[in-house]
Amino acid sequence: MFSRRIGIFFLVALLFLGVFSVSTPLLVRADLTADAVQKREDALKAELAALTIEIAQKQALLDAKHGESASLQRDVALLNGKIDKAKLNIKASDIILQQLSTDIGIKSDTISALEDRIAKNKESLADLIRKTDQTENNSLVEMVLNDQTISDFVSDINDFDTIKSSLRDLYFEISDQKQTTETEKQSLEEKSQAEADAKALLEAQKRQVELTEKQKKDLLTVTKSQEKNYALAVAERQKRAAEIRSALFSLRDTSAIPFGTALEYATFISGKTGIRPAFLLAILTQESNLGQNVGSCFLTDTTTGNGIGANTRTPQSRVMHPTRDVPIFLSITKGLGLDFATTRVSCWQPIYDKKHSPIGWGGAMGPAQFIPSTWTLFANRIAGVTGDSSPNPWDPKDAFTASALYLTDLGARNGSYTGEMNAACKYYSGSGCITSYAKSYGAQVMAKAASIQENMIDPLQNL
Repeated sequence: MFSRRIGIFFLVALLFLGVFSVSTPLLVRADLTADAVQKREDALKAELAALTIEIAQKQALLDAKHGESASLQRDVALLNGKIDKAKLNIKASDIILQQLSTDIGIKSDTISALEDRIAKNKESLADLIRKTDQTENNSLVEMVLNDQTISDFVSDINDFDTIKSSLRDLYFEISDQKQTTETEKQSLEEKSQAEADAKALLEAQKRQVELTEKQKKDLLTVTKSQEKNYALAVAERQKRAAEIRSALFSLRDTSAIPFGTALEYATFISGKTGIRPAFLLAILTQESNLGQNVGSCFLTDTTTGNGIGANTRTPQSRVMHPTRDVPIFLSITKGLGLDFATTRVSCWQPIYDKKHSPIGWGGAMGPAQFIPSTWTLFANRIAGVTGDSSPNPWDPKDAFTASALYLTDLGARNGSYTGEMNAACKYYSGSGCITSYAKSYGAQVMAKAASIQENMIDPLQNL
C-alpha cells in the first residue's frame, strides 16, 4: 500500500508541476507578441499625433476663413478645408480602430488562454481531491498493520501533507485566474464599446465628406463671372435655413413648436447637462411618433385609474396607477391650473404576463413621457436648470430638460454612440438594449439623431 501511495504522490506531483508549468510557453509567446504589438502601437500613436496636429492646423485655417466676408472664393475654400479636415479625421479614426482591433485581439487571446488554464487546473484539482480522498479513507490501523516501518509511515504522512498543500495552492491559483479572467472580460467589453463608437464616428465622418463634396460641386457650378447667381445661391441657403427654423417640431401631447425654438432649448440644455442636441431632439421625436401610433388618454376615474381615449372617447383601463400616481397627478394639474380630466396622458399598452395578468400602467405626461411619481423626483433638478419654480410636464422647455437630465443619469452624457444607444434603450424599456423592441427603439433614435444633425442642425450652423 505504501508503494501505491508513493506512486499516487508522484502522479499528483507531476500533474501539479504540469499545471503550473503550462504558463511558461504562454508567457514566452506573449512577450514576443507584445514586443511586435508595442512597435506597431508606437508607430500608430506617432501617426495619430501627427494627424492631430494637422487637424488642428486645418481648423485654424477654417476659423480664419470664417472671419472673412462672404464670397464665392471664401465659400469654396471653406468647403475644401472642411473636406480636408474630415478626411484627416477619417484617417485618425481608422488608426484608432486599428489600435482597438489589436487590443481586442490580444484581450481575446488572453481570456482564451486563461480559460484554458482554469479548465486544466480544475481537472487537476478534481484528481487531487480524488487522490486525497483515497488516502484519507485508509485508517491509521490499516497503515500500522500494513508491515510499514516507522520511517515509511512518517514519510507517507509527509507526502499526504504535501498533497494537501498542493491542493490549497491549486485552489488559490484557480481563484486568482478566475478574477483575472473577469477583469480581462470587463476590459474587452470596454474595448468593444469603444470600437463600436469609433466605427459609428467613422461612418458619420464619411457621410460628412459626401455631403460637403456635393455642396462644393453645387457651388462650383457658379463661376466668378456669375456673381449674381452666387448671390442667388447664398439667398437660397438662407431661405433653406429659414424653412428649417420655421418647420414645426412635433411634441407628444402638446402643441408643436418651430424647430428653431426646439434647437435653442436643446442647445441651452446641452450646455447644462452635456446631452447632444441632436440626440435629445431625436428622443423627443421618437416619443412623439409613439404618441401618434398608440394615442393618448384622459383620466376620468380617480379611484380606479381608468379613463377614455382622448380622440376615440372609448373606455380605457389602467390609464394611471390609482395610488402611486393619481394623487400626484391631481396635485400637478391643480398647481398648474389645468383640468385633470382634459389633460392628455399616455394610454396603457395592453401587455400581459404568462398568466394573462395585466402588466404596467399608462399615465406618462407630456413630451418627456414621465409618470407623475417620477416627475416629482426630477422637479427640483428641472427648476435648477430652467429657473422655473413650478416645472410643467407639458411645457416644451421643461420637458426637454427632464429628458436631458434623465438621459444624463442613463449614461448618454459622453456623447459616444454606444452610450447614447444604451441610454435610448433604457429610456424606453428601463433596461439596456437586451430585448428586440428596446434595440429597435434605440436604433431608430440614433438614425433620427444622425438625420437631424446632418439635415437640420449642420445646415444652420454652416451658413
